[in-house]
Amino acid sequence: MNYQNLPKIELHLHLDCSLSYKVVKQIDPSISLEEYKDSFIAPPKCIDLVDFLKRAVKGYDLMQTKEQLHLVMLDLMDQLKADNVIYAEIRFAPLLHISKGLTPVEVVQTVNDAVIIGINNTGVEARLILCTLRHYYEEQSMETVKLVEQFKGSKVVGFDIAGDEAGYPIDAHTSAFIYAKEKNIHITSHAGEACGAQSVWETLHHFHPSRIGHGVRSAEDDKLLDYLRKENIHLEVCPTSNVQTNVVDTIRNHPADKIYNWGVSMNINTDARTISPVTLTSEYELLEKTFGWSKEHFLKCNLNAIAHSFCDDVLKEKLKQKILSAYNSL
Repeated sequence: MNYQNLPKIELHLHLDCSLSYKVVKQIDPSISLEEYKDSFIAPPKCIDLVDFLKRAVKGYDLMQTKEQLHLVMLDLMDQLKADNVIYAEIRFAPLLHISKGLTPVEVVQTVNDAVIIGINNTGVEARLILCTLRHYYEEQSMETVKLVEQFKGSKVVGFDIAGDEAGYPIDAHTSAFIYAKEKNIHITSHAGEACGAQSVWETLHHFHPSRIGHGVRSAEDDKLLDYLRKENIHLEVCPTSNVQTNVVDTIRNHPADKIYNWGVSMNINTDARTISPVTLTSEYELLEKTFGWSKEHFLKCNLNAIAHSFCDDVLKEKLKQKILSAYNSL
């Protein structure tokens, strides 16, 4: 099956983990291809999530000026077009990009402006999700969620928490998620990646997200899978990333197939197009090879993704028709 030509939806994609060599070279010509492969791309097996995340530092170090943010965003939009992604939600943590004097507002405005240009250039629809990080203090999480509120009506459509799930509890962030819920801000939360099913239960109880980033360790608790299905909570599944971060030992043991067959809403994502390095096309091919998935599986996953996306209903309908038309014509 040629998945390259099929339109795709991506909901879980980190901007600072997806810098191509082309844009890295533009920003810093001194970085060789060998250095790029060594520093920006993780090995097929990392020790754990923290080891994996070390590579992200290389990305956001090159994203500290307006010009750099602009270049990286447009580069990612070109990558999405090449992968035949028709809609993507791209996430980043604004407070990681202020070390050279930009304010958080300037960071978000710059990326938002670049997305608009990218949409016009490529025809790919994209929206932005702002992340707080697990190791942040309560004030930083509140600052981030208020940026989402401030940019209401722009391409910024949601709030997330990412980072070292195992190393930091949720306590410092609960108030920010309560605020998001009060302000009707769309919420997704990383959970069930570095920690098990209990972390997903905790996140659901305290943060009330409509989606879970990764969430694959939900498969360790059948009651949790039942709950996710009943409450229509969507899982943003990133197979190769989970093998790399040692969430699962091999792709053969990845719970994507179990989650899908349980009837839980899910879709397939890359997570990080450089650190991993993968495309949605390669992820689809991997699942076909490993679990015998077919276009019907990916059709359902893409329709699930559209239904749980944070864009408006008019765009959702347009995306749905594009996906149905392409998949049903095969």
